[in-house]
Amino acid sequence: MIGDSRLELSRLFYDDADRERFVNRLADRVRQYGIRLYLFVCMTNHFHLVFETPQANCSRFMHSLSTAYTVYYNLRHGRHGHLLDGRYKARVVEGDEYLLGLTRYVHLNPVKVGAMERTPLQDRIAYLRQYPWSTYPGYIGERKAFDFVEYGSALSQMSGKRAEWPQRYREFVESGLAQGDEGFEAALKASPRCIGGDVFRKWVDQLYQDQVERRELREDIAYRRCTEAVPVAEILPILSEVFGVDVESFRQRRRNSPLRAVAARMLIRFGVQTQRQVAEHLDMGTGGAVSLQLRALPQRLAKDRRLRGQVQQIENRLSQRRISR
Repeated sequence: MIGDSRLELSRLFYDDADRERFVNRLADRVRQYGIRLYLFVCMTNHFHLVFETPQANCSRFMHSLSTAYTVYYNLRHGRHGHLLDGRYKARVVEGDEYLLGLTRYVHLNPVKVGAMERTPLQDRIAYLRQYPWSTYPGYIGERKAFDFVEYGSALSQMSGKRAEWPQRYREFVESGLAQGDEGFEAALKASPRCIGGDVFRKWVDQLYQDQVERRELREDIAYRRCTEAVPVAEILPILSEVFGVDVESFRQRRRNSPLRAVAARMLIRFGVQTQRQVAEHLDMGTGGAVSLQLRALPQRLAKDRRLRGQVQQIENRLSQRRISR
């Protein structure tokens, strides 16, 4: 599931020490739960995340993240009890077009609140490019990229050569300050459960309503059709066909080979396997070794157009296997 999550309190972050601790906790949980995090933005009283949960574990991920930060926050600021006001808000996003629009909408948050909205355009742009508690500076090459964030999915939708993608993305995002995006904002307001076109929205709303009527409100039940696992025995043969190698190649350690990293991603995303289980399937020893492979894959994809095409082909085929069940 891809979504935008938001939690609110009167003041969630008092200073940069709080924000730094939150980002560290976020990085830990992203790796622990096999999350594909596309971006984050920390504000004063809330934060936004855009992410995908290949293991259909959104609730567990968010609960662990909020609990870890609450424990730290209460100890540091001498308080007790709950920190976050109400359940987080999460919505499913339809496809790359809406995902790209969502990344712009979220990345612009720091300059669309309070006095910043009345600041001259160039000052807002300068502030946005240097805002440290956001993935945006990393997207446009102004700061070092976070190693637990997957930048390639959004950047690869930009036109031109790979080296031009950060500039293209910067132009795309910052054009939203001067021009706005009424179409995306209308889609954002159309449903509390999803962001997408009319057909997609009606499907998600109907799916939700069906589950309400059956009194099955848990997230993992409500969206089971979206996250049903493809049997592990079917995943590696598909990778084998696309890459033109035998299945055993994915269990062999080879220098500068992307095979294990791609296999790990697909086993987690479509096979709903944990990193430890993936390590067993691919003879990689530990879940930590799998994590290292996953962290390096986005950069490899950003540099290798042929590999991106192969990965896209694999994802399309596995998506069809999952939908057909």
